[in-house]
Amino acid sequence: MTASMARWSAARTKSRLWWAASIASLGLIIAVLGSIFATVFVHGIPALRLQLFTTVTTGIAGGLANAIAGTLLLVSIGLGIAALTGIATALWVVEYAPPWAARAVRFTIDVLVGVPSIVVGYFLYVALVESLGWGFSLAAGALSLAIYVLPYVERSADVALSDVPTTLREASFAMGARHAVTIFSIDLPYAMPGILTGLLVAVGIGLGETAPLIYTAGWSNYMPTLAPTHSPVGYLTYVVWTYISQPFAPSHALAYAAATLLMLFIFATNFIARSFVDYRFPRHHGH
Repeated sequence: MTASMARWSAARTKSRLWWAASIASLGLIIAVLGSIFATVFVHGIPALRLQLFTTVTTGIAGGLANAIAGTLLLVSIGLGIAALTGIATALWVVEYAPPWAARAVRFTIDVLVGVPSIVVGYFLYVALVESLGWGFSLAAGALSLAIYVLPYVERSADVALSDVPTTLREASFAMGARHAVTIFSIDLPYAMPGILTGLLVAVGIGLGETAPLIYTAGWSNYMPTLAPTHSPVGYLTYVVWTYISQPFAPSHALAYAAATLLMLFIFATNFIARSFVDYRFPRHHGH
């Protein structure tokens, strides 16, 4: 009995130590993130003026209208391409692909996740900007973001579609529904929360990327022309990366303002999407 109590006491002590280490690690992470957010907001919120949204950058000062418009265009188009390609690929892998093909696609997607964003940007610089002669452009920049976020969209859709209960699909087939009808009426609605989660991750990654855009979108102090090629585009991460290194207060204010806007965009996107999921798919609330 004494030996049993000693083992129980040791196990309890070990469990408490693990809990304490976990809580300490969580507290450290929250403290680091909180300090980052506080630093950005303290410097960025005072810099948010109406002028930022109505004027373009001029040298080390001006506004961020061109960068805001360029960011929204690049991320929207890139995410649209990645969503169509990624979800379609996931549907093929889950519904139609033979086992060897599904394994090959999943392995390729996993490898693509580990490719540095700067490598994606340089590859497209050589392939599109130089070889095809597109120049720094909206199309090249959007494609670079699409390729970089594609693995996150595809894998989340793959997992979500694979988790659709077999009983629901069998019931649909038993009622005489065709395969395509089952996909659009059963599979996609059930998997939509998981798919949207992947899209949210993709939005956050797309908003925060700089390296692939430097090689493909370039930079412009003017508003986007919407021309797909031969027209550089401004974006917020370039302002953060470039202007914070300048030895001038106005450039620092622009950099912090751009960082604040990026964080607010990510928060707003997550809040809106999560609210939509909770409203439209209440059965998944809390999952």
